[in-house]
Amino acid sequence: MMPEISMNVLDIAENSIRAEAALIEIGVAVDEAADTLTIVIKDDGCGMTKEQVAHVEDPFFTTRTTRKVGLGVPFYKMAALSTGGDFAIESEPGKGTEVRAVFGLSHIDRMPLGDINGTIHTLITFNTHIDFRYTYRYNDREFVLDTREFREILEGVPLDTPEVSQYIRDYLEENKTETDGGVSI
Repeated sequence: MMPEISMNVLDIAENSIRAEAALIEIGVAVDEAADTLTIVIKDDGCGMTKEQVAHVEDPFFTTRTTRKVGLGVPFYKMAALSTGGDFAIESEPGKGTEVRAVFGLSHIDRMPLGDINGTIHTLITFNTHIDFRYTYRYNDREFVLDTREFREILEGVPLDTPEVSQYIRDYLEENKTETDGGVSI
């Protein structure tokens, strides 16, 4: 298993990239009253058939040709379910895929969220041909980073330009801290 939930987010988002998504939406929501941490990754990629969705949770099923097992989704599902949470994949060919994992927030077996800001930053700056919409919610507060808005403001300056990359990193850090008060999740 991966030591942090953010690494699972990276793995699932990489599946969206391979599915040729033009937009990947990632949502992280902490709800202390409900004692949940919910992660949603949604894309507009090629999608999957019902048969592929059924197989994707099987560790011995993978579409990759470089290895014979695909443990990312099965481990992610197990990590959520082991905390009393839930896990679901919805997909339709030509329309995209949504992966939703709900974790018991205070459950002793819940992995830490980890460096979600670093994960989002990496996805954006290494995949500048894809748009990302990241929403981070902590109880009743939230912030959104949408690369489509950044592109409009930057008027053609690439998102992986060092100054823009650093701005994105700082934007994520400052807004997360403002939203959750700097708590470790």
